[in-house]
Amino acid sequence: MVFPPRPVGAAVTELLYLVDIDAAYATTFRGRIVALPPGGVVLDRTRFYPTGGGQPCDLGSLARPDGTTMAVTDVSKSGDAVIHRVSRKGPAGPGPVLGEEILGTIDWPRRHRHMRGHTLQHLLSARIYSRTGLRTRRASMNAKGGVIDVEGPWPADLPLDALLADIQGYVDANRPVRVRHLPRAEYERDPGSRSGLVPLPPHVDPVRVIEIDAADRCPCGGTHLRATGEIGGFTILPPTAMAGGDVRVAFTLDERAPPTPSG
Repeated sequence: MVFPPRPVGAAVTELLYLVDIDAAYATTFRGRIVALPPGGVVLDRTRFYPTGGGQPCDLGSLARPDGTTMAVTDVSKSGDAVIHRVSRKGPAGPGPVLGEEILGTIDWPRRHRHMRGHTLQHLLSARIYSRTGLRTRRASMNAKGGVIDVEGPWPADLPLDALLADIQGYVDANRPVRVRHLPRAEYERDPGSRSGLVPLPPHVDPVRVIEIDAADRCPCGGTHLRATGEIGGFTILPPTAMAGGDVRVAFTLDERAPPTPSG
């Protein structure tokens, strides 16, 4: 069961995956329980990505000091807190308690697939914008790949095979991907050519910017690859018209084993 987020008072969760590009490759961490909303736990720090920005949440497990394990079945934000919805594994016993230290482990294949999909989505949105001036209204990732909705209509002079070749060139070139944390005022002085239409919330400061070398510069709180070559094989499906004149472009990723995580 997925529970709706509930306020958890003054609890604050440090988001360990935000620090730099390498932070997304770490899959274990230790955190302390600071709140116990119904059906879940809030930790003082986490590597679990909560659903948001079109990216699905991470899943995995939380191990308690007594050796029992809780499966993480959903992760969401509630203010500054991250709620890990959990189900107990093994024999029933005393539940988690405030102050208890937890060992968290991310489902790495799931995380890495989302990293591939999110990095490809940024690249796809950037190259469509660069070639057509059309910007992405919304984007979402899923188990097979993802979808972007682009302001339309789709230009007749951009055939799908040309777009595929364009993006494949960036994948083959293995362009580096970087994370930068910029003061809001500095970012607004030079936001670059934004391929997305989603406005930056007014409270965001500093701004976490994802940069794909020579391709894209976009504010984003998601997890991404170190370089475009790690995207691997992909397919872009023919654009389809939507009600209201926008265009939907879906993409899929091939099946491949992820690299070894960093810890």
